Amino acid sequence: MKNIYDLSFSEIESFIKEKDEPSFRSKQIWEGLYQHRYSCWEDFSALPKPFRQMLENHIALTSLIKVDSVFSNDLQTEKVLFQMNDSNYIESVLLRNDNRLTLCISTQSGCPVGCVFCATGNLGFNRNLTSGEIIEQVIFFIRALQPDNEKLTNIVLMGMGEPFLNYDNTISAITSLNDASGLNIGARRITISTIGIVDRIKQFAEKELQINLSVSLHAPNDLLRQQLVPLARKYPLRELFEICHYYFEKTNRRITFEYVMIGGINDSPALAHELVSLLRGLNCHLNLIPLNPTSHFIGKPSNPAMIREFGRILLEKGIATSIRDSQGSDIQAGCGQLAGTINQRKQ
Repeated sequence: MKNIYDLSFSEIESFIKEKDEPSFRSKQIWEGLYQHRYSCWEDFSALPKPFRQMLENHIALTSLIKVDSVFSNDLQTEKVLFQMNDSNYIESVLLRNDNRLTLCISTQSGCPVGCVFCATGNLGFNRNLTSGEIIEQVIFFIRALQPDNEKLTNIVLMGMGEPFLNYDNTISAITSLNDASGLNIGARRITISTIGIVDRIKQFAEKELQINLSVSLHAPNDLLRQQLVPLARKYPLRELFEICHYYFEKTNRRITFEYVMIGGINDSPALAHELVSLLRGLNCHLNLIPLNPTSHFIGKPSNPAMIREFGRILLEKGIATSIRDSQGSDIQAGCGQLAGTINQRKQ
């Protein structure tokens, strides 16, 4: 059975035409999905009952089932486990920070990149999500927040998986999320995070979208980066930074780089100076993220003093740098901790 969220507006129009229904039914369905966020076909009261019945028999309105959820000790982070129709699992994370409500969503079940410090990579790769499964994560949280009159402010495709290894479905999903006649989530409130899939960054740049781009770096030289990120063997830093410069020239959009700080591995002052040389001349911002512990990786987060010194070196050389909090790490909801299994400790 098809998932309605997998269909673009033009695909819904084609379906309506095949069924010899008036063309305005397409708009009624689209608005019901993305503006009213109906959860069953019976809610689409503007549609004739026989047509609703046909839709119920042929097109699913959901493909994700909430299995469990857990809140952090400070109640600022919620992690939700979803099961998909084929019994694969994904996790999404809602982060509260000041006046921001940021939703971190998944694009794959598991991940083929294999970063050594990442719980998702340790799972291996199950499959790509469809565009509808990506969208449904957002719809779920919009509905959940509605009773308290809360609204999502930001979406980051930074959960399980590598978005640019599921490129077409990722772009299709953000197109629907950004659609002015749909959820109307502003492009600048959406961020795609990638390990650096060079050909896809080029393709993305050529779309000249206002979507934010974040690149997971983790090391300033190929030898160390390839030890931490096995897939980086296919994408040397020289090629990655050529395409990053191309991206900025094409879009005039600043790039964010993510750098997980691992004690004694990638946090030395010498590596900070290497990083300065790599980033100099590119309009970018660097986030330093203390390693979030996982059960399969013996590395430890860098000492806070080492992180501050690392950041000081970068800032003194003119590289815009921030030290990020590891929000949600107590429920395994921080960067690199999503593993498709919910932490059982609850409030």
